[in-house]
Amino acid sequence: MNHRICSPTSRSVFASIVGMAALALMLGMRAAPASGQATGSPGDMKIGIIGSGNIGGTVGTLWVKAGHPVLFSSRHPENLKPLVAGLGPLARAGTVAEALEFGDVVFIAVPYAAYPQIGRDYAAELRGKIVLDAGNAVPGRDGDIVKEANANGIGITSAKYLAGARIVRAFNTLGYRILASNANRPGDRMAIPIAGDDQEALRIAQRLVRNAGFDPVIIGTLESAKHFARGGPLYGQQITAEEMHQRLKTLK
Repeated sequence: MNHRICSPTSRSVFASIVGMAALALMLGMRAAPASGQATGSPGDMKIGIIGSGNIGGTVGTLWVKAGHPVLFSSRHPENLKPLVAGLGPLARAGTVAEALEFGDVVFIAVPYAAYPQIGRDYAAELRGKIVLDAGNAVPGRDGDIVKEANANGIGITSAKYLAGARIVRAFNTLGYRILASNANRPGDRMAIPIAGDDQEALRIAQRLVRNAGFDPVIIGTLESAKHFARGGPLYGQQITAEEMHQRLKTLK
């Protein structure tokens, strides 16, 4: 796997991981589920994170604080020590292969150009695995795969390259600072749009979105993930579930 993407060692990326450790302390003050919003015992569902940068680190930390065992992965797990330090016994660091073996569910948050290689390198491990896919195809960073995602839809493109995985698109629409500051916010929770073809995977994704401190809104199948892809009408929307349902009606 491309070391620049999945096992960063540069000073800037290491500084980002150190920053995530500080963010984890702040998240610890916000991540407990609000009274009356319990969603069952999280501890029976383990999560492997592929891509432990800003988005993966933030969402993974929210799940740890909600009670999920989480393995944050890198091909150089020692670089993740600042991230897992202080999160307690539910958090650990490991390799991508270990994250895939560990997780009942896998969360992918890497640059989209890495998807073909991830699909090739871990084809057997991905088959049948529930995968929450937070990747965005970004022009100027991800190369030719951006054209493919724009032409065919990013949900369909993810399914092509992560063949056999039970994919649900989720957590791709908002920056990590917004996610960190709005998890379990008072009053109506912020909506997270999700889309997938596998009904059981969608149910599990709904539960994990709630456990992270948000309200899930099912947009539809993977084909419909285009509505909240980068540049789509539901992308970047900091709204409630009720507001998102209203906007969704105008798209059908």
